[in-house]
Amino acid sequence: MGLGVGIADLAQTNLTAPAVLAFVLGVIAVRIRSDLRFPPAVTTLLSTYLLLAIGLKGGWAITKTSAGDLAAPVLGTLVLAAVVPVGSYLVLRFAARFSVVNAAALAAHYGSVSAVTFTAAVSFVAAAGMAAEGFMPALVAVMEIPGILIALAIANRHTSTGGFGEGLREALTGKSVVLLVGGLLMGVISGEAGETQIGPLFIVLFPGVLVLFLIDLGVLAGENMSAIRQAGARLVTFALLAPLVLGTLGAAVGTLAGLSVGGAAVLGAMTASASYIAAPAAVRIALPGADPGLYVTASLALTFPLNLTIGIPIYLEVAKWLGT
Repeated sequence: MGLGVGIADLAQTNLTAPAVLAFVLGVIAVRIRSDLRFPPAVTTLLSTYLLLAIGLKGGWAITKTSAGDLAAPVLGTLVLAAVVPVGSYLVLRFAARFSVVNAAALAAHYGSVSAVTFTAAVSFVAAAGMAAEGFMPALVAVMEIPGILIALAIANRHTSTGGFGEGLREALTGKSVVLLVGGLLMGVISGEAGETQIGPLFIVLFPGVLVLFLIDLGVLAGENMSAIRQAGARLVTFALLAPLVLGTLGAAVGTLAGLSVGGAAVLGAMTASASYIAAPAAVRIALPGADPGLYVTASLALTFPLNLTIGIPIYLEVAKWLGT
């Protein structure tokens, strides 16, 4: 089966997955002007659950993994966490001609990772019979922070916003990082006994909670899609092409680091994703002059739907091709 045919088959399968359909439902609800909205407290609860669950599962998996098996994937992830924000900034600043502050803000989003895209990728490769390594959530925690900090450091060097310190604090103490890293440590410390006690809550119920959260994200994305017309061709082009390039790079690094086909595909999806939880919070404080309409539209209304629908199948097919 050729690469193009394989991607088409995987994309068709992915488009009928409950998670993708839930996202589409949220978008449609906005377009038909439905009153479908989750209260803010419910949205907060769902995101808290997902982030903590990702951390816990990664911690439990680490207790069953040798340090030797972790070393290369962690090193590869750190390399990606450094290369992606720098490369994104250079493209956005000098090719797309964005201002320093907006280029850095966008680079922070693409240098970080979307935990929901990661989760969707894990579910997809598992359904395709190529489950990723159990320690992959640990790589999410590794990639979450450096990309944001590097982009903020670039902006701080070229501007006088003076917000780098506050942005650093937000990046390190924000909800997503605390839940991911905290959950990871909880999983490592509690070990198998902890997994036995609370595993059913954080593993068995996880897919259903993800579907609910994706309905809410679909609504949020639908509300921001009207901004695409004002975003300009430069932003739209970057937000749709960059994930495909970065996803291929991530899958290649994962393959070189010794990950399975499923693991390399998930790392590709992580690399291709753009943060819309941790990065916006840090950028809002450190780079107040950046235009939220640009980075919210790019990450949530353009890159996230692309990855959720056709991106993840592409990264899996690329990982399969690289692994042959």
